[in-house]
Amino acid sequence: MEDPVLPRLEKEHRRRRRQLIFRHRHIPLRMLVPNFFTLLGLCAGLTAIRMAIEGRFELAIVAIAFAALLDGVDGRAARMLRASSRFGAELDSLADFVNFGVAPAILIFTWGLADIRSLGWIVVMMFALASALRLARFNAAIDEEKPRWQANYFTGMPAPAAAIVVLLPLYLEQIGAATVVGKAPLITFTVFYTVLIAGLMVSTIPTFSGKLLGERISREWVLPLFVLVIAIVALMVTYPYPTLTGITLVYLATIPYSVRRFLHHETEGATELPKQVTGAPPAKPVETAPVQPPLDGVESPPTRH
Repeated sequence: MEDPVLPRLEKEHRRRRRQLIFRHRHIPLRMLVPNFFTLLGLCAGLTAIRMAIEGRFELAIVAIAFAALLDGVDGRAARMLRASSRFGAELDSLADFVNFGVAPAILIFTWGLADIRSLGWIVVMMFALASALRLARFNAAIDEEKPRWQANYFTGMPAPAAAIVVLLPLYLEQIGAATVVGKAPLITFTVFYTVLIAGLMVSTIPTFSGKLLGERISREWVLPLFVLVIAIVALMVTYPYPTLTGITLVYLATIPYSVRRFLHHETEGATELPKQVTGAPPAKPVETAPVQPPLDGVESPPTRH
């Protein structure tokens, strides 16, 4: 005979889940703004996959770069509008896997690694799986309490940066590297380089995130920052592939420096004593009154424990 309590418990569980998901009848519009950017970036990633299949590699690279730009915008918009939500975090992770895991893998495979068939497919699968594992690890550690200075570092190479960096062989081909060294050496370099970037994503090497850098800047850096941004945009429009090559090489060169800075901060945090221990005066001993012996014929009151 079926237990009548089980259907009632399942119904109660479903009711609680609905209350948890649809907790508010009216959702503020500002809560939806970051999700719009995320969905727009997902559209760019899916468009990059289509462009890669059709052999239009330049447009595929532009779409992935645009998705990476939107990925930085939606996170900052969520923090500025105080519109962070669990739904937005999950949607962002799924979009990141498509935009920065699947799209670059298909682009690399259709560009050059399809010629080596199974080996090329295994290489791009390793990159896509490393992207999924890196995002899963990021989501698992998102609620961990860490010192504030660690917010300026990622654990491993972030997926958006890896998607731009892993396309370095395509940039080199566009600026004429294939005519200098040949197509075969460039494909061999692509195999080892893609595996290297996949390993950096799942590694524990600290890399700069720039989160704390974007909160406040010194007054004297405002105008130079404007000039730098305008110069990068102008170079991207005029000389896209040499600019992307330079940005990729500069980013890879900052990884050893980020490791050094992280270890320096970690050493300072380990050797620094808490303020309440170093600055507090020594505690005074508590004086206790002497115990008086009971009078003759009078019982002492019981002691409360």
